[in-house]
Amino acid sequence: MDRVLGRGPARGDLSRDDDRPLYWARLAMTRELRTWEPGFGLGERQRAALLAELERTSRGQADLRLPRGGHGKGTGVKRVLLTGFDPFTLDRDIRISNPSGAVALALDGTVIDTPDGPARVETAVFPVRWADFADGTVERALRPYLPRVDLFTTVSQGRVGRFDVERTNGAWRGGFPDNENVSRTETVPVADPASQPQWTTTTLPYAAITAADTGRFPVYDNTRVTEIPAGGTEAVVRPDGPTPGSTAREGGGGNYLSNEIAYRATLLRDRLGLRGTLPGGHVHTPVLQFGTGNTDPATGAVTDPEFVRNRLDIVAQTRAIVAVAVSAPGPGRG
Repeated sequence: MDRVLGRGPARGDLSRDDDRPLYWARLAMTRELRTWEPGFGLGERQRAALLAELERTSRGQADLRLPRGGHGKGTGVKRVLLTGFDPFTLDRDIRISNPSGAVALALDGTVIDTPDGPARVETAVFPVRWADFADGTVERALRPYLPRVDLFTTVSQGRVGRFDVERTNGAWRGGFPDNENVSRTETVPVADPASQPQWTTTTLPYAAITAADTGRFPVYDNTRVTEIPAGGTEAVVRPDGPTPGSTAREGGGGNYLSNEIAYRATLLRDRLGLRGTLPGGHVHTPVLQFGTGNTDPATGAVTDPEFVRNRLDIVAQTRAIVAVAVSAPGPGRG
């Protein structure tokens, strides 16, 4: 994060805003730790604990430093919690960057001036792995902080050429392979499944966000879901959200880990009794694209000027979206 925020030497040929060096460094450190044979001996449980600590600390989950006070207490500085993701689909193109990870690195610890006063942003990055989510990594990371923030948003890469504020999140894993090439097709596994809803809903001020001029990409209030209607057996696309008693097959953000982090974070919000007071939900960024003529992963450059410009514009627009959201009148108000 220091590299992205301009602290210390940049090193290397990539621009400071690039999220990939951290991802690559974590992979290298994980490999070394898995094969490390120290002279004092290291049991498998100890090695697993060290790997878990590396994951947590290198993703910013261990140093979320919010201003003092709690949700709604008004310290003069609003508190925002934002999450991003690692790159994914690297078997398709090893050069891929994830703009949500770049957003998290760029905004961590920064203060945004808003019409309603300053807002401090704290961020964390999550792995693209089904197993980590089933193990509760999202809930462990966010539970201590949601009661203390004024707004949270999970962020991931979504569709080409647009931002989306995802209105509804679904309790379904669609099976797309993760970064370990593992597939999962099942109901999202959470604690206390007996009380688990099929759908959760954003409390981000989507009307204010979509109406604001935040940058060059259009921003949509995405209400589309895919469901199995009550009493039915076949999946149906619903442009205006789920119908009563239906079973989730896709939230607005699909049925991959971006939908799942949104579902888990908003379910946690609701189980903590914060639904009526805490704005929170999911924002999908545009797909981060390389420049014209640099589309072949086998022969293309690792970066190019258009690629950098697109990433910087996505970061700047996400920052502007956060500024609008945290100064809007209240959760979900349009």
